[in-house]
Order: sequence, then C-alpha cells, then structure tokens
Amino acid sequence: MLFELLTNPPNNSNSYRFDSVAVKEPKFEIDGVFLPPESDGAGVVYFCEVQFQKDEQLYERVWAESSLYFYRNRARFSDWQAVIIYPSRSIEQIDIHPHRSLLNGEQIHRVYLDELGDIRQLPIWVALMVLTTVDEEQAPEEARYLLTRTNQEELLPSSRAIIELITTIMVYRFEQLTQAEVESMLGITLKETRVYREIKEEGREEGREEATANLILRQLTKRFGELSEEIRSSISGLPLPVLEDLSEALLDFTSLVDLQVWLEAR
Repeated sequence: MLFELLTNPPNNSNSYRFDSVAVKEPKFEIDGVFLPPESDGAGVVYFCEVQFQKDEQLYERVWAESSLYFYRNRARFSDWQAVIIYPSRSIEQIDIHPHRSLLNGEQIHRVYLDELGDIRQLPIWVALMVLTTVDEEQAPEEARYLLTRTNQEELLPSSRAIIELITTIMVYRFEQLTQAEVESMLGITLKETRVYREIKEEGREEGREEATANLILRQLTKRFGELSEEIRSSISGLPLPVLEDLSEALLDFTSLVDLQVWLEAR
C-alpha cells in the first residue's frame, strides 16, 4: 500500500521487508554552534563544521547532529543553517546523492577555502582561514603580509586577536621549527603571544606529570620491589589528576595486586 502511493516506487517493492525501529541517540560533538541573541526572540541557529580530513559519512553525521539539536531546542529557534568549511573540494565526501536536496537548498553552505581567491584581497578574518591552506613555501610570506596589514589597518581592539591567530597557525604548521626560527620567519617575538604562553604552560604541566610519576614509581619500588616495565609504562602515561589520586591511594595498597586492580579500574 505504501509503494502504491508513490509516483516512482522501487522496482523491487514487493521484496521490501517492514520493520519497526527504535533509534538510540549517540553522543554528538558539534564543531561549533552559533546561537542568536535571546533578546531578539526565536532566531536562526548556525551549525559550523570544519573538515580538513576525508570523511565519507560527514553529511550523515552533520545532519543527524544538527537535526537532533534543533529538535531538542525547537522552541528557541525559528530556523537552522549549517556551514561546512573544507580546505578544498577533494576533501568532500564522494557520495553526496542521498543529500542532494539539502546540499542544493538554502540551508547548507559549503565553503572551499582554496577557491576564495587571492589571500591578499580577502577580508582579514577570511584571509586567516585561508592561511591554514596555503603551501608551506608560501605561508611565511603571506603570514608576514597579514601581520603588516594588521598593523597598518585600524583594527583595534581586534588586532591583538588577529596577531594571536596568525602566530598560532604558523606555530602549528611548522612544528618542526624552534621558537627562534618561527620568530625569525614572522619577524615578531613569540614570548608576547598566547600560543607561546600555552606551549610554555603545557611544558610545565608535562614536567609536573613526569616528576609526580617518578615519585610514585620510587615509592612503589621501595614498598614492593622492582616493578615490571608494563606497570611503569602504565603509571608514566597517566595524566596529572590521576597521578595525584594514585599518590594517595597507594598508601592503602598492601601488594602489587592492589595496584594492578586500581590501574585496571581506570
């Protein structure tokens, strides 16, 4: 009866099997959700997905995430739109036929950074995104140009944020270079930027983790004798909060079995 209602039913409609399906909701992580101001009443919510790696089920996931969030918050929004940002068309999933209506409609915006034009002719914020995609040989020159442009244009108070973003992009694009080499490349001092402070703080955190792990290993060795390489490796790989818990828990251990049970539980 269902297929008789359709203008173009499938040729094998008689072979279809009916089922009643309960769909469980998985946990979704949406890259970005831009919420309209509540003072203006129900507005349009924008979903953003930044995709720099091939994913042949990206659109299936984005539609599921967006639709579920919109469904759960329907009273807050009048409509929804989604923006998918790619470095190039080659990253987009190949089979888009099932999504032709959405992709050809007004709600979905696909952005290919390498097709936006000359980085030097783009608005500064768009140019920052394009900087993530330019060739490594070209990137230093374009980064220096954007830094100079930022200093020349009246962009305060945004100029500081722009400089932070440029340096962050370059530090992570050229991870193999030393701080001095990146500074020389850009002609600035990284000590004044947030990315440098974050890297420095990460170093402090790693130092605290290593020191805490070494102290715990010494305490355990003193109580129970030489530890296996597997146990030493497991403890050394624990994050600082868990190491701190272990430093207290080991006071109640009576044997290595207690330690192994504690580690397995985490």
